[in-house]
Amino acid sequence: MVASIPYGKVASYGEVGRALSTPSSGYMVGRWMAQSPSGLPWWRVVGKSGELRTAQRDPQLAEIQRHHLSAEGVCLMDGRVDMSSHAHLW
Repeated sequence: MVASIPYGKVASYGEVGRALSTPSSGYMVGRWMAQSPSGLPWWRVVGKSGELRTAQRDPQLAEIQRHHLSAEGVCLMDGRVDMSSHAHLW
């Protein structure tokens, strides 16, 4: 599911969980994302209000996420993704 999020778009942990063939909680998606394989665009998964949840785990990781999102043209306002413009819906 994460690999299908287009360039310049994001999805929340909960949205990813609901889109799975066997729905799962956003919490579980977050746990899986913390161990995601190399090459998966993990930076496109954010909190439901656009917050960069990676900051809770590692501030440097949040900075990397900001960099990736910015490079894709994703707008951040007050440290949050503008979900009205960048949310990917399945």
